[in-house]
Amino acid sequence: MSLAFALCLLVLFVLAGLGAPIALSMIVSAIVFLAVKGQDLGLAAEQMIQGIYDSFIILAVPLFIVAANIMNAGTVSERLLNFCIALVGRFRGGLGHVNVVASLIFSGMSGSAVADAAGIGKIIIEMMVKGGRYTGGYAAAITAASATIGPIIPPSIPMVMYALVSDTSIGYLFLAGIAPGLLMGLVLMAMNAWLAHRRGFAVEEPVPLRDFPRITFRAFPALMMPVILLYGIYGGATTPTEAAAIAAAYAFILAAVFYRSITAKSLYAVLLSSTRSSASVGLVIGGALIFNYIVASENIPGTVSGAMAGLDISPLGFLIAVNVLFLLLGCLLDATTIILVIVPLFIPTCRMLGIDLVHFGVVTVVNVMIGLITPPYGILLFVINATTGISLQAMIRNIWPFFYALIAALAAMILLPDMVLWVPRLFGYQG
Repeated sequence: MSLAFALCLLVLFVLAGLGAPIALSMIVSAIVFLAVKGQDLGLAAEQMIQGIYDSFIILAVPLFIVAANIMNAGTVSERLLNFCIALVGRFRGGLGHVNVVASLIFSGMSGSAVADAAGIGKIIIEMMVKGGRYTGGYAAAITAASATIGPIIPPSIPMVMYALVSDTSIGYLFLAGIAPGLLMGLVLMAMNAWLAHRRGFAVEEPVPLRDFPRITFRAFPALMMPVILLYGIYGGATTPTEAAAIAAAYAFILAAVFYRSITAKSLYAVLLSSTRSSASVGLVIGGALIFNYIVASENIPGTVSGAMAGLDISPLGFLIAVNVLFLLLGCLLDATTIILVIVPLFIPTCRMLGIDLVHFGVVTVVNVMIGLITPPYGILLFVINATTGISLQAMIRNIWPFFYALIAALAAMILLPDMVLWVPRLFGYQG
């Protein structure tokens, strides 16, 4: 490791440790590297501009953010929740099941765990704690855990970022997320059912079956969004970026025309919030692009790949080791930083060991999503705390059973790559 790169890492971790935004920490540390190396400081701006404006794929990120925010601003979330209550609310721990199923459906619209937790999550938590049916800590914990499904089932903003750094097909990544996302929902519902029986949670009043068609009809336009997205991408009608634009337009038409639940004032607030979120993500991507240039110039991926080759490690051993590392990093770093900065270091080694990059990408995204609920830097815990006022201590005390359930699902994905890849293979993937 050169002195310049060592100083770069030192500045990065010191600034991040002091609480500076990770994007600014990466940009400042990159400028330190360029200054010590005696290179043109303008390279930092050049890498950001070329990397962001030359990549059509990045445009999908703000479009998915707009679509999710419009869904949360209208009554779409409430209609989906009513549909989920009619579907699974009649079982013991029913509102916990509703929480998970709602996240499974909403994940097909937002692509963001934070959007899921801050939007539909806030509504379901209020329903769960009403009348003391569930404790606030339990309601918040299962909401945070189920929100991790958001970026697994397509669309997925983290998968777009992974495709950016790995040159992997977004379409196949999206397809590969379907089975793992359903598995995550299944293990969370199983854990919720076990806890509900153990703790004696009340059984909700079942929705009469005669009301189910009416409730389904009210939610049907919203339920069609994932179908439209997937058909557009895999039917060859649109690229993933164009599908993101269609998602945003469809969400607006639903909220403004079908449901008449969004006004000009609320639309302005949605666009303003989406702009801020997109700018924040854009800065992180820009900082990561500069950092990736530095990593490439120092030949860090080649060094890591050579070290792994010297260890004579098996593909499975490598996957397990890397996932343990990602889980540890998830306690301290946000998901975007891990995907954009850390993951590219291991891509050459994956190619050398013959590990499928679609499988590696899905496992990585699932891993860093679990990091979103892992103390001390569990961003979803902070989001729910900010939106509901439920204490972090109460959430952390209740999050562990769901954390272990998700770890079990992750282990199954690592050990059984065919489970991840069977859906893409149905659509012609040769990996």
